[in-house]
Amino acid sequence: MSEHQVSVQVNENTDYMTDTRPIAAEEAGPGCRKRDPILVAEKVTRSFGGINAVDVEYLEVPRHKITALIGPNGAGKTTLFNLLTGFDTPNSGKWKFEGRHIEGVSSYKLARMGMVRTFQLTKVMGKLTVMENMRLGGADQPGERLHKALFKNLWGIREKEITTQADALLEKFKLDAKKDDYAASLSGGQRKLLEMARSLMAKPKLVMLDEPMAGVNPALTQSLLDHIKNLKAEGMTVLFVEHDMNMVRHIADWVVVMAEGRIVAEGPPAEVMRDPAVIDAYLGAHHDVDLGDTEGIKALEAELEADEESIVGTEDAGIIAIDAVAPDLLHSDLRQHELSPEGLQSPPAEDPGSLESGMKDPGFKEKDEK
Repeated sequence: MSEHQVSVQVNENTDYMTDTRPIAAEEAGPGCRKRDPILVAEKVTRSFGGINAVDVEYLEVPRHKITALIGPNGAGKTTLFNLLTGFDTPNSGKWKFEGRHIEGVSSYKLARMGMVRTFQLTKVMGKLTVMENMRLGGADQPGERLHKALFKNLWGIREKEITTQADALLEKFKLDAKKDDYAASLSGGQRKLLEMARSLMAKPKLVMLDEPMAGVNPALTQSLLDHIKNLKAEGMTVLFVEHDMNMVRHIADWVVVMAEGRIVAEGPPAEVMRDPAVIDAYLGAHHDVDLGDTEGIKALEAELEADEESIVGTEDAGIIAIDAVAPDLLHSDLRQHELSPEGLQSPPAEDPGSLESGMKDPGFKEKDEK
């Protein structure tokens, strides 16, 4: 048996869920080298007008691991996804997938190579059934070629194979009961599941998920998490964008942090959550808290209350909030707080359960006394 065959045999027998080998080949930090990268990007930039949306000096995505790409809104995460997957054109840069340069390669060709993605806003075909959506993701379909489409004997066998594959995935994602329903009838969470299941029809090596939990009912969140873990267990690599720090802490093997288009931190979740550069990117400077820890958030609140420049804990803390939610208050709490469309009435001083008297906005007038 050759050395290559031995290597393949070892990889096939690896339990990716319990693999504790180090991910980084050097000290963790922005742009650090990985032991076994599947995707390597270098000097990738994208600007819109005078704004640099993406300015990534160097990035490696580890193979057979779940990597979270996090950062505040506007950090450039989705733009980077679009660049790497052929949905946008960079100003500069080069990147490789499994050692092959893929800059300038069309998105459909990348999918055939084993690099697929989902979108923050799901891209299911609402006027097609769930099964028809799944079949669209199947690879090597001879019926898509005009000269063969007219002869079912040339594509019928392959379509049966694709349908069998789709049935298995729909059952796995608990969508088999919906396979004959139109995709437009599915809930937001079910559409996310359908899009993830459809991406697996191409038998990918790298799955890129753009905010898979966005707009998902909490009842389906755990199901989505389990499916992401299963992708890793089956030997696939996952790169996903997410904002929920607690979820990132519990599911990700590696975390990459972007801010203002640049990578500012990399490392294991527990370490990254305490990185000052990460906390600064999310919350501003000088806040020493763990973003993935509830106690850390409480500590931040206490620190803000002690900060002389902060309004947290003062009578002014609710001014902005009360203005923002006034329309809701006008409808839901009209009787309780004696609010009217003409303005907000101050509650009686002896009623401790009413709105605080200090939370008045000069933009609202007290109700005129008759």
